Amino acid sequence: MATIRRRVVISGRVQGVNFRYYTRSMARQVGARGWVRNLPDGSVEAVIEGAPEVVDAVIAWCRKGAPASRVDGLKIYEEPPTAEFTDFDISYTGGYF
Repeated sequence: MATIRRRVVISGRVQGVNFRYYTRSMARQVGARGWVRNLPDGSVEAVIEGAPEVVDAVIAWCRKGAPASRVDGLKIYEEPPTAEFTDFDISYTGGYF
């Protein structure tokens, strides 16, 4: 089965509302690999790898967001898969992009 990778930047009210925790939970439920983190500008960034339908499911969830969030925008970047991940985690490193 083909693996794809997408980098997603979600803007809106997405920090301080458990967005990362809900994203990790959803991604793990569908078997996605990668990470999610807050960025200094108030947005959230995620790197998602897996089968196309798995990645699409996580992206669809990101469009809706966590119960207390408000998603105003979503930027999706196609990247080559690296197979570097074994799970989906929350990253606490500083943002770049």
